[in-house]
Amino acid sequence: MDADRSQMIKGIVLTLAGGALWGISGTSVQFLTTMAGAPPALVTLMRVLLGGGLFFAFLLVVRRDTIRSMFADARAVVGMLLFALALYGNQLCYAQTVQLTNAGTATVLQMLGAVFVMLFVCITAHKLPHAKELVGLIVALVASVLIATQGDVRTLNIHPIGLLWGIATGLTTAFYILVPRRLGLFERFGSLSVVGTGMFLGTVFAVPVYFAQGGSIVAAGAVLGAFGPFEWVIFLGGLVVVGTIGGYGLYLHGVSIVGSVKGSLLGAIEPVSATVLAALWLGTAFTGYDIAGMVLMCVMVAFVTTDEEPDDG
Repeated sequence: MDADRSQMIKGIVLTLAGGALWGISGTSVQFLTTMAGAPPALVTLMRVLLGGGLFFAFLLVVRRDTIRSMFADARAVVGMLLFALALYGNQLCYAQTVQLTNAGTATVLQMLGAVFVMLFVCITAHKLPHAKELVGLIVALVASVLIATQGDVRTLNIHPIGLLWGIATGLTTAFYILVPRRLGLFERFGSLSVVGTGMFLGTVFAVPVYFAQGGSIVAAGAVLGAFGPFEWVIFLGGLVVVGTIGGYGLYLHGVSIVGSVKGSLLGAIEPVSATVLAALWLGTAFTGYDIAGMVLMCVMVAFVTTDEEPDDG
């Protein structure tokens, strides 16, 4: 196996692993915002503060020189702030969409990110999408809808405001996938340093948004103080460590290898992960629509990964 093919396989595996961990993240967000009574803005603030803080502290130990050089470059700092805004915005928009609709609807709307990425790459490269990418996108959308709706599109709870938040989720997904590659941040500083720093810089935006939505330190303390052991396990383990550090870290490292278009399509593995998690955690039985959706998703993965060259994204 040559080095390029080995590297591409590594990128595919990492991207799929990160997308799969998002299934845990989405389930955790839904539980915390609907069952535990935590506002989306607070959940997202604590997510970037704790997840990003832990990640950034780790980087200060193992990548101190890289972080120093990053902050010494004004242009890189601007790029990192744009990336951090997109990363934080995506988490907030997703949480808001889940609360106003449901996790299935939010997942389907998040898939719009792959559409936006493909459109951007095609426009900037002045070319039509590859046939494999276009077919892969259609298959991924169909699979996501089957799993999310169980074959009944009427279950897509499209609250008007929720729809706007969902579209924003897709846009911010595309933005955080494209920005670090387009600005050369991954090449200069490495995906690990960029993702960890971007997560932590998200607090620059998360704090004012939380207070602008009427949040307060007292209110945050009351919500967090009401958490029992199970809520803390879901929050710290499922959302912060697995869904944020693990999910975004693995996914974006994979995207840095396979490219933006292929990476955005492989991220569609999330509803499969969420379905399997629901079966293992809640004892939910697989339906025919679940199985059909998962088969289609596997077909999509096999289809878009047969091209061993990274795309132009």
